[in-house]
Amino acid sequence: MYFISEVSSNHAGSIDRCIEFIKVSKQIGCDAVKFQMFKLDDLFSIEALRARPEFALRRAWELPVSFLGPLKEACQEYNIDFSCTPFYLSAVSELEPYVDFYKIASYELLWLDLLAEVAQTRKRVILSTGMANLDEIDMAVEHLQKNGAKNIELLHCISGYPTPLADCNLAAIETLRNRYKLKVGWSDHSVNPFVVERAINKWDASTIEFHLDLDGAGDEFKTGHCWLPNDMDKVIKTLKSNADIDGSGVKTAAASEMFDRDWRADPSDGLRPLIKTREML
Repeated sequence: MYFISEVSSNHAGSIDRCIEFIKVSKQIGCDAVKFQMFKLDDLFSIEALRARPEFALRRAWELPVSFLGPLKEACQEYNIDFSCTPFYLSAVSELEPYVDFYKIASYELLWLDLLAEVAQTRKRVILSTGMANLDEIDMAVEHLQKNGAKNIELLHCISGYPTPLADCNLAAIETLRNRYKLKVGWSDHSVNPFVVERAINKWDASTIEFHLDLDGAGDEFKTGHCWLPNDMDKVIKTLKSNADIDGSGVKTAAASEMFDRDWRADPSDGLRPLIKTREML
């Protein structure tokens, strides 16, 4: 199980808050923390910005390139992987010295130029598949592979925020895994522990990505698709405990059984303990 906390736009443009996200992500058991690298003017068309003037507020959500070095250092300090989603072409090269892997968002799945730029870095890439059909995913995976990507993972994703339970369609995790022979995880927007647990326990999701907010004060929290630390902490601890319970599958005596092995009935007379043990009493 590999858990990625998605900071998204909840950082409020504060480097201190960004680093707190990294610290908290590690504390609750995450393996990676992910940010987003976009510029508003390179994210939406002029027509979209004119039609939706409220989009201008998202300019405050931009992550400064100057943050990348300190964020990488903080991730190294807390021993957690650092990732970021590029939303413009030159962001790929800006991120390359810092990220452990790239994440490509569902909205950019059709943008083959971006996929090629990411693939050519030869770094691990995780691709979300929200809204996409199989033909579109075929095209994206083929393009990543054609341009040099060797380590690709898909995330089944529903881009409805928050995602209704009836739309989760977790069985698609297996559909994607069988079709592409790649690792497939779940990008969660349901904020429902049962969904995350079932994605792993029933459908063997390799990775769980989820949106995190520290305190309910993040700009995206009000949309209803962000987890708070205490809630996800419980989910991760439960799932990792379950993994310990499942064990290796090798059938042999456990450490806690070793004493009792010698107190089994001896096959010669059916009496306990074994004769060799009786001789030591």
